Amino acid sequence: MLQTLVVNILALIVTLGVLVTVHEFGHFWVARRCGVKVLRFSIGFGKAVKTWVGKDGCEYVIAPIPLGGYVKMLGQEDTRADAGSSVPVDERHMAFNFKPLWQRFAIVAAGPMANFLLAILVFWLINVAYGQRGIAPVIGSILPDSPAWQAGLRAGDEIVSVDGNDTTLWQHVTMAMLDRLGETGSLQITAIPQDQIDPRDFFIPLNSWQSSSAEPDPMGSLGIVQFDIPPILDTIVPDGAAQRAGLMTGDRIVSANGEPVSGWVQWVNIVRASPELPLEVVVERAAGAERAALILTPAASQAADGSVTGVIGASVAPYDLYASLPADQRREVTYNPITAVVPALQETWDKSVFVLESIKKMVIGLISVKNINGPITIAQVAGETASYGLEVYLGFLAILSISLGVMNLLPIPVLDGGHLLYYTVEAIIRRPVPERIQAMGLQLGLLIIGGIMMLAIYNDVSRLL
Repeated sequence: MLQTLVVNILALIVTLGVLVTVHEFGHFWVARRCGVKVLRFSIGFGKAVKTWVGKDGCEYVIAPIPLGGYVKMLGQEDTRADAGSSVPVDERHMAFNFKPLWQRFAIVAAGPMANFLLAILVFWLINVAYGQRGIAPVIGSILPDSPAWQAGLRAGDEIVSVDGNDTTLWQHVTMAMLDRLGETGSLQITAIPQDQIDPRDFFIPLNSWQSSSAEPDPMGSLGIVQFDIPPILDTIVPDGAAQRAGLMTGDRIVSANGEPVSGWVQWVNIVRASPELPLEVVVERAAGAERAALILTPAASQAADGSVTGVIGASVAPYDLYASLPADQRREVTYNPITAVVPALQETWDKSVFVLESIKKMVIGLISVKNINGPITIAQVAGETASYGLEVYLGFLAILSISLGVMNLLPIPVLDGGHLLYYTVEAIIRRPVPERIQAMGLQLGLLIIGGIMMLAIYNDVSRLL
């Protein structure tokens, strides 16, 4: 437990440290290119851990709380660019507020742009070093009477597109479905039925699809099981329901209440549907393959949305699913440094649009604001992805960088997007936005950002409880 906490904290510091540094360096670099005097370049908040003055006269600061940073420029806080400015006359040529509108716009926009460039670079590195490896979207099984079953989809069908978007890997299917969260209408899935060659269209009705879900599961809600892995137990939580029932590491679940259990997903669904209900479980022991009959009573766990599900305190044993699949379901694409550029750009664009659409859906109430994550959740995910390997962690870093870039471009005062909005208005009316309006916007922006941060932290704590 302590080791996991330490890993999560270190992963959070590294992840946010990289993102904040890249973001602020974007502002810093363009400001210097535009001839603006930078007074301070700070990474992190709180009392400075390390401070030094560079040869350029800029004060560089490293602080312990990696939740942000800033670049302080000469004249940045002075909105006047005339004789009444507080900037000395002999330094006005280096002052931010005396620079042309297009240069101020470029300096402010450079932060978010640096985050997008980081994402492109990371996706490019992943493509060159690892390529794209994935699993063909062949349905493992369909839960009886589920929406997918009623639409006509069956085990063995290969999904080739969702809403007209080609899907060559399972991750493409997931992203296409996530685009429809909160919506009402019809989800079009085009699939090639097993043992056939011609694709068919299947339509699944949606009604405010998972709009209130704190942890959307598009596949599960439709009854689609992508693939399943053996129901073999690994870690057993001390004093959990599994340990009290006598379950052991290495046990393979054979049946529950007389129903054969063929995969981990099926086992999880049985447990989740049985809070505080006794299950007659037959397991196959790892040693000697002997079988044992046990009575397991899952504990009740209440989710953030109020629903109650069963939990037993056990995890699945590691399993190399990719290696176990037949060759026709394993798909790999390799890239060289040139061919890796276009997919990196496309991935960054697609993820940016997805983040922006998700924000819009939260604002208009199509999806739950419970999906807003704070530093605790980011730390947990960063720690988990780091343990999965460099490729997975880099992918998470790129997505987080995109989210930071999109968020900072929102037209909210305090954020970069708010300043860009003021500059756009200035370009239209040919004069700066009045200071009174900017002051009111600042208060509104602080209120909005403060509210979002409180909501994110509340969501984090709710997930832990």
